[in-house]
Amino acid sequence: MPATATTAPDPATDPAGRARHLLRTAREVADDLAADAVPRDRAGLPPTDEVARLREAGLPAALVPPGGTYGVDWRTGCAVVREIATADSSVGELLARHWAHTWSGRFYGTAAHRATALERDTAREQWLWAGTVHGAAPEGGGPGLTLTPLDSGHLLNGRVAVDTAVTVADQIVVDAVCAVTGDLLVVRVPPGRPGVSVEPASDRLGQRVAGAGDVVFDRVTVAPAQVLGPRPHDTESTPPHTALADPALRLALCHVGLGIAEGALAEARDTGRHAPVPRPAAGAAHDRLPAKDPDLLLAYGELASAARTAAVLVERATETMARALEAGPQVDPEEPADVAALVATAETVTARAALHVTTRVLELADTPGLDRFWRNARVLTAHRSTAHRLRDIGEHYLNGTHRLAAAGR
Repeated sequence: MPATATTAPDPATDPAGRARHLLRTAREVADDLAADAVPRDRAGLPPTDEVARLREAGLPAALVPPGGTYGVDWRTGCAVVREIATADSSVGELLARHWAHTWSGRFYGTAAHRATALERDTAREQWLWAGTVHGAAPEGGGPGLTLTPLDSGHLLNGRVAVDTAVTVADQIVVDAVCAVTGDLLVVRVPPGRPGVSVEPASDRLGQRVAGAGDVVFDRVTVAPAQVLGPRPHDTESTPPHTALADPALRLALCHVGLGIAEGALAEARDTGRHAPVPRPAAGAAHDRLPAKDPDLLLAYGELASAARTAAVLVERATETMARALEAGPQVDPEEPADVAALVATAETVTARAALHVTTRVLELADTPGLDRFWRNARVLTAHRSTAHRLRDIGEHYLNGTHRLAAAGR
């Protein structure tokens, strides 16, 4: 049975207790998702059932920025994402993107009270967020959406690819260019509005249950309150706290990649622990058990080391990001570049570890459904170039670049 939300400690008076409660709930949800992960992956249906499980456990409402009586800190939110991703990385990605997008009011908003109201509404209504916001650098591309000003508000037109939850999201956050002024604006749109249609992706290689697809906007009315704020055209004009938006999402996705590696290792270990390993020598009297096979011990030792190395880097980046987010608009102007460089390092190492681990476990354990980890790792990392990230890291290390290039969100 799915985990059910229980009365949690008050985050205003017991934030540590709130975090412990939330992590226990996440483990219960992860156990529930793991029980039928293979058939759900094979079916590849939109994540309607999965989101219902998340809502029943209260996770979308919990994963919003901290606001006194609601929300959690960045570290705890990422730990929840990682826990879910070990069981089902599609649902982990869905939750990771929701977590990062709920910070959009703080990253792009011009009025703190509006961001607070939006976060409070998200927690109260259990809204699930999805969307795509491009980075400010040329590498991030530009929005394919346009906003036409009205007497009050705008009309939104165009098509955009969204990585998760296109059929189940409550808020879709996108960036669009004003057709009159050329300004870039970040807006949120409830998918149920007239003129909004979704086209779910089908037959994906991996992350099949994430709910990816295209969202089409046809003369959709965007009220002034739905405009979160401006998205800068370039990195030089980006406020320091806004510069944290792109690396925050990428770091949340690092936790998904780490969850894939850890989940693949655990499943291969648990299902293959008692299967005999044939001896290569002819005439052997007995097969060797995996727990005593030196070659298998060596292989698992190498893979566990790769996963743990990635975990150390991801956790260090998470701690650094958490401190920057806690500073908010008062963050040191130099800090976002340092955070982005650390996130890029964690991203590079985690991507390599996830791909390596999920490939090797297929050689070590004959377990139905184990291939989903490899497919999920391939899809998750396909659009994030390791070479591009390494160049960013080198640029920051050699030249002390103040702002690193951003990629699309």
